[in-house]
Amino acid sequence: MTATGATGIVEDPRYREHRGPAGHPERPDRLSAVHAAIAAREPELKRIAARVASDEKLLRVHTRAHLAAISDAARQAPTQLDPDTYVSPASEQVARLAAGGAIELAKRVARGELHNGLAAVRPPGHHAEAGQAMGFCLFNNAAVAAEALRAEEGLERILILDWDVHHGNGTQHCFEADRDVLYASTHQFPHYPGTGAAIEAGRDAGLGATVNVPMPAGCGDAEHVGALHRVLVPVAHSFQPEFLLVSCGFDAHRDDPLAAMQVSETGYRDMAELTRALAEEICGGRLVVLLEGGYAPSGLEEGTRAVLDALLDPDPTPPPVPELTPGSPLDRIVAAVVSVHGSRFPGLGAG
Repeated sequence: MTATGATGIVEDPRYREHRGPAGHPERPDRLSAVHAAIAAREPELKRIAARVASDEKLLRVHTRAHLAAISDAARQAPTQLDPDTYVSPASEQVARLAAGGAIELAKRVARGELHNGLAAVRPPGHHAEAGQAMGFCLFNNAAVAAEALRAEEGLERILILDWDVHHGNGTQHCFEADRDVLYASTHQFPHYPGTGAAIEAGRDAGLGATVNVPMPAGCGDAEHVGALHRVLVPVAHSFQPEFLLVSCGFDAHRDDPLAAMQVSETGYRDMAELTRALAEEICGGRLVVLLEGGYAPSGLEEGTRAVLDALLDPDPTPPPVPELTPGSPLDRIVAAVVSVHGSRFPGLGAG
């Protein structure tokens, strides 16, 4: 299917005002590498202004006590909420601006004003729980955007794909009892934050709407692209989402200092192209990519370039399916998911 319509971009210099201790990996300079890739495609992108997320929008996901805790921490800043997560004087407003940017872009895409888009927001969000900041994250941008789509745009079924190298515990826990938001994650395992085993499949009405794809250290393009082909594609065909959100970390890149994966720029391009083609096929192209982690400048620039290439492609084509060799890492990864979800999703594990 050939797509039409603009690709939106959310990028705001205020995202750099969230600052932590010297040497912290989640630093403002991350956005310089992201901007280099955006600048190269600037004439083809439509800029969307970010808005600060209100209490009403944040409270669909977070507790009132959590909002108060972030506000109090900002007044006392500089401080840290845990060994990884810091707060500077501007952090509360910047985090609200990150969540608000995600909401604004997602709503524009849902309304058909844009075809798809990338929100280059900061701080990241997928580790933030309803009542707790953690893992560099203050508010859960993807979860807040998903709830805005449901409450304000009338969407019912949303698929959140998380390919950050760290499992998005916060996003999973926000929706694990909800059958209408499907959370699917590829991530290094075992690794921070310790969640994301394949057997974590949701609960109550949401049982089966959490699909974790844990991957051993050292996995590269073949394993990541193969997992999306053999897990995400059949899951999405079965679930039939109306919108696809991607929690997009670039920390599975081979240069990243906080993980041990081997994804290249080609791998990210294939992952993004496959996801884009799937969105075109299933939900009218409605796809928004939200920046999460990524701590090597090379990985951030290469990954952002790859994602923009896919979002702007006038005729997206899925990459070939990597071969499934018996006993290979990909074979073991897929088998673990099939053992949990094989009865729920037709064709799960097939190429």
